[in-house]
Amino acid sequence: MGRIHIDLFMTLDGVAQAPGGPEEDPSDGFAFGGWQAPLIDEVDGEQIDAGMVGMDALLLGRRTYDIFAGYWPHQEGGQDDGIARLFNRLPKYVASREPRELGWGNSTQLGSDLPEAVRALRERHSQIHVIGSLDLVQTLLADALFDQLNLWVYPITLGTGKRVFATGTVPSSLRLLGPATTSPAGTVHLRYERIDGTPATGDMGDPR
Repeated sequence: MGRIHIDLFMTLDGVAQAPGGPEEDPSDGFAFGGWQAPLIDEVDGEQIDAGMVGMDALLLGRRTYDIFAGYWPHQEGGQDDGIARLFNRLPKYVASREPRELGWGNSTQLGSDLPEAVRALRERHSQIHVIGSLDLVQTLLADALFDQLNLWVYPITLGTGKRVFATGTVPSSLRLLGPATTSPAGTVHLRYERIDGTPATGDMGDPR
């Protein structure tokens, strides 16, 4: 059975909107598009590359798919050649409620039943990664349709923008899969595995 990985870049206050550039997602007047770029360093880049090892499929939301489809097919031979070649050859699955024309090679639109589609992907692939796709992520979090959460937390706060854990996130338990790693710029990389069941509660004053 394959695993669904959610890969997200977020600020300390949980904002994950438009890390890559000003035009990525300016919805609701978001003025900080591209906030990640000044904070990327060599260690950060190595961690991101390492997180792609074993990836054999991409699951993307509509907006992220459009951004990727307009960028990665033209990057082979450039400084991001490795990622471009990987993304261009991988099967790509798009979660969208409306019929779409998918011009990026090896792309397939999923049906309206997302849980059923995720189950089918798990039967077909071993490591399916969701990158960005924040609206899709909200559904995956709310319906517990993920196995691993990979977070890169950057040392800034924005106070506005779409957040990773928005209204509708359900109570869930997670297990840290290894020590957190930190880049020179202060980015913390965290890898969590989802655990079935809801979080336990207790009483700090209970002598037991």
